[in-house]
Amino acid sequence: MELAIFSDEHFMREALKEARKALEKDEAPIGAVIVCQNRIIARTHNLTQQLNDVTAHAEMQAFTAASGFLGGKYLKDCTLYVTLEPCVMCAGASFWAQIGRIVYGASDPKRGFSTVSTSLLHPKTEIESGLLEKECGELLRDFFKKKR
Repeated sequence: MELAIFSDEHFMREALKEARKALEKDEAPIGAVIVCQNRIIARTHNLTQQLNDVTAHAEMQAFTAASGFLGGKYLKDCTLYVTLEPCVMCAGASFWAQIGRIVYGASDPKRGFSTVSTSLLHPKTEIESGLLEKECGELLRDFFKKKR
């Protein structure tokens, strides 16, 4: 029996499903999945409003869930797929988790980690940006237009 090998786009679409779950809860529509060996081990979305916790970003929730699944705090062999460029806090957490790779959709020119420094990430972390950027960005833009 052959196992299917899924693409980056497949996993980003799974992160988008999570972002839509956040939207249904009136949370900023940001979703994340963490993949290890071609398998989703964590799927999360923003919960800052629901939990009344400014640190409950999709990425932070994903790091916690993935570490629990693996039974260890390091995520060297994992990829984080997230619909929005991680903020400084989430980039810092990714450093400590030593995530192997980050793939994000929309850039965040106001609060994204790259506005400060790419050295916030672990030196071995690979980064890819712009995957399904239009779809990821539109979800966020539409949400914030309705809020204003």
